[in-house]
Amino acid sequence: MSFIKVTEQASHYRHLEKMSVNELLVNMNTEDQTVPLAVAKAIPQIEKLVTAVADKMLAGGRLFYMGAGTSGRLGVVDASECPPTFGVPQGLVVGIIAGGDTAIRKAVEFAEDSRTQGWEDLQAYNVTDKDVVVGIAASGTTPYVIAALNECRKHGIVTGSISCNPETPVSAEADFPVEVVVGPEFVTGSTRLKSGTAQKLVLNMLSTAVMIQLGRVEDNKMVNMQLSNEKLVDRGVKMLMEQLSLTDYEQAQQLLLKAGSVKKAVDDFVKK
Repeated sequence: MSFIKVTEQASHYRHLEKMSVNELLVNMNTEDQTVPLAVAKAIPQIEKLVTAVADKMLAGGRLFYMGAGTSGRLGVVDASECPPTFGVPQGLVVGIIAGGDTAIRKAVEFAEDSRTQGWEDLQAYNVTDKDVVVGIAASGTTPYVIAALNECRKHGIVTGSISCNPETPVSAEADFPVEVVVGPEFVTGSTRLKSGTAQKLVLNMLSTAVMIQLGRVEDNKMVNMQLSNEKLVDRGVKMLMEQLSLTDYEQAQQLLLKAGSVKKAVDDFVKK
């Protein structure tokens, strides 16, 4: 293997079991502070991926995340949060994890080693060249993800990747690779730590920037969010009152609940 697997290098810290709780927390926090700096270095790569995804989605395509273990779970989390946050339909952003939904809560042994299952999982969603598939793999060596991206490229499907080692096999299969090299983990090889944090930050940036490009945010507000609980209804009412200069909370609430979203409520009010 020609690349350097930084994610497997020894921790900068020794004898963790002898540290006090305070020492453990301070040292972990010190390591965590390096993650945003590593993400910042990858912004040019992230920008290219965001642009590619937004272009495909504006043309009617979907975004797929694929991963195993922590990486897969992070993709599922990001995908599942897009509909309530931005009001997009279910299935526009899809998170696929090796081992299926069971693997979200419980490790499925050897699921990430399959070189055929990833493409089969994508085919279940009728993936086409209108879509973008982003492989997430901290090490950049996950067979499930690499093989799926390879098949995507054979079928003319745009691919991206998010990994935490330089020049990884998964990057080689990505049209738009993102590599955030955060260095050795506090617990050697435990990529649920800094690598997982880095991947979460990149996913936040990717989905949020794409959704803004799709017009799902206005000013700095989630005007298309789903009104799925009292907190979000209250937030929406206050947005509506601010945008329409209304002083009557109940009037704004009625407008919002009738319309179903802040954006539609504003549009309906303006049309009157």
